[in-house]
Amino acid sequence: QVQLVESGGGSVQAGGSLRLSCAASGPSFSLQCLAWFRQAPGKEREAVAGVDRDDGTTYADTVKGRFTVSRDNAKNTVYLQMDSLKPDDTGMYYCAARAIWCRWAPLVHSDMGFWGKGTLVTIPS
Repeated sequence: QVQLVESGGGSVQAGGSLRLSCAASGPSFSLQCLAWFRQAPGKEREAVAGVDRDDGTTYADTVKGRFTVSRDNAKNTVYLQMDSLKPDDTGMYYCAARAIWCRWAPLVHSDMGFWGKGTLVTIPS
């Protein structure tokens, strides 16, 4: 059974940084792709970034150059380093996993097999 537990959310001023973590457990084949999604109030959940087991990454255009996704396979943990944060980055951030590599198919909500409960990120305007 796959379990994903996020941590590291909080409130920071615009321009600041946060680092999210997600501890993953379960069969390794289910954790080939570890990704971050976010959902702002009143909006649909959207993909932010994903990292494959070989450390290959993919990012949404809105976060390229500001966010960095990484993983530690020994610890089964995925990280999201968020810099130059903006009010538009506010939302609930979810960790997700799937067996299909992140770079092989678009990161789509409905294609992710497993989800964490989320951690809230707030950037006041």
